[in-house]
Amino acid sequence: MGAVVDVLILGAGSGGYACALRAAQLGMDVRLVEEAKVGGTCLHVGCIPTKALLHAAEIADAARESEQFGVRATLDGIDAAGVVAYADGVVSRLHKGLTGLISGRGIEVVPGRGRLTGPREVTVDGTAYTADHVVLATGSEPRSIPGIEVDGERIITSEHALRLDEVPGSAIVLGGGVIGCEFASVWRSFGAEVTVVEALPRLLPPEDEASSKALARAFRKRGIGMRTGSPVSSAVADTDGVTVTLEGGEELRADLLLVAVGRGPRTAGLGLDEQGVALDRGFVTVDDRLRTNLPGVWAVGDITPGLQLAHRGFAQGIFVAEEIAGLAPAAIDEAGIPRITYSRPEVASVGLTETAARDRYGDGVTTLTYDLAGNGRSQILKTQGFVKLVRVTDGPVVGLHLVGDRVGELIAEAQLIYGWEAHPDDVAPLVHAHPTQSEALGEAHLALAGKPLHNHG
Repeated sequence: MGAVVDVLILGAGSGGYACALRAAQLGMDVRLVEEAKVGGTCLHVGCIPTKALLHAAEIADAARESEQFGVRATLDGIDAAGVVAYADGVVSRLHKGLTGLISGRGIEVVPGRGRLTGPREVTVDGTAYTADHVVLATGSEPRSIPGIEVDGERIITSEHALRLDEVPGSAIVLGGGVIGCEFASVWRSFGAEVTVVEALPRLLPPEDEASSKALARAFRKRGIGMRTGSPVSSAVADTDGVTVTLEGGEELRADLLLVAVGRGPRTAGLGLDEQGVALDRGFVTVDDRLRTNLPGVWAVGDITPGLQLAHRGFAQGIFVAEEIAGLAPAAIDEAGIPRITYSRPEVASVGLTETAARDRYGDGVTTLTYDLAGNGRSQILKTQGFVKLVRVTDGPVVGLHLVGDRVGELIAEAQLIYGWEAHPDDVAPLVHAHPTQSEALGEAHLALAGKPLHNHG
């Protein structure tokens, strides 16, 4: 049996390693259990490699569309293996840095699959480890849907899609959420024929309806097919491809089917049931301090109900370390967590959608949409989109929604505006550098404050 430590963390993804680093920084003895590699899904098969693919897709589009900028370039093709090698290089460097950071903080890493085997006890390969506090941070895995058998060749998940050694000629993407839209965008930029199938009425269902409509318009313009409000009844793979049958009987045919219907919590087989950890549809139930129903047992990241985002898990990991240390950190405002879909165009948001704001505040809600056509930098980039503000009438801005190339980089200021509970009059005097896309945020607040300059108010 290992020595009792202050904190034992099960899972070294964004939530787990952030908790480990902060706890060590606060002077605690920390043990980190990980069955694969530190960094978890985000670093190895999620955020980082997918964004590398999306950047490669941006380069492909830039080459293909160069003449409209007065540059003569040609796109000879996509070296899929080269793209994977580039993404692997990014992941490898980040993994090496993270490993060094964990080692440098004196954190003990126990390799292997851990199970909760008692109150604040985790067993790894026959060795039991105990701690004053156990933090569950085991993450998520791709979901499938009944009747669709993932074979890793014709019917694949996002994890398989990251390793493809050639660009598919055609692909059906099952799921119009973040993962589905990002891969649809990548493959289209790489030259594939792509159709997105979504059971709900629109792409990116959790986003503001205006953002969903703008993305659908942009996708349509790019030649990406869409079937929204279209549940799938079956998918059958053969040697040449996949046939997908929609409810209603329509058949779609492609080389590949990407199943991107979200991610489920990785909680099965970890002893949680046996130890009495409260679960809801596989998710670990926690209070606003991220405590489970068992004393001294906490949970962070994708296994807790809510947004499955690496930066949410990261923030939760830090929060739990500080809570254990008695620092009483402020509870995390879930609506204040920024959300970005890195498609072309990008969709970014923080705070409440217009619908959610009206549900909460009734008719006392005002919105304003500023078109990027009035923004010089966006004209230079030849991107279309908008900044949409949702405010409580005569009160703070409670939602910010952006669509356009590179707008994900603007979400930091948007998050500050939301977190500050700023009124448009608070933001209007801020001077934004020219020409930048950030001016669009400034102009939108000027207009909402009653002094529009580059739009008609």
